[in-house]
Amino acid sequence: MDKAEADRHDKMLELAERLGEVLLKAVPSLTEVQAEEAGIYMAKHRELFAKAFRGSPDVLATLQEEGEQEPA
Repeated sequence: MDKAEADRHDKMLELAERLGEVLLKAVPSLTEVQAEEAGIYMAKHRELFAKAFRGSPDVLATLQEEGEQEPA
């Protein structure tokens, strides 16, 4: 992993941590593990979530389709 890639990964993890903290505060019934996993998922797919928040919620269907293709 080169430095630029490592920096991107670190920024993704930082975003995931912040998202997890916000989710825990907003949804107290979440466990820390659930909030962490949701934060990581959202951070990994931040570009799609950003598009959805900017008024294109249909882009999130891409994530649902990916989830349906993964083996259970």
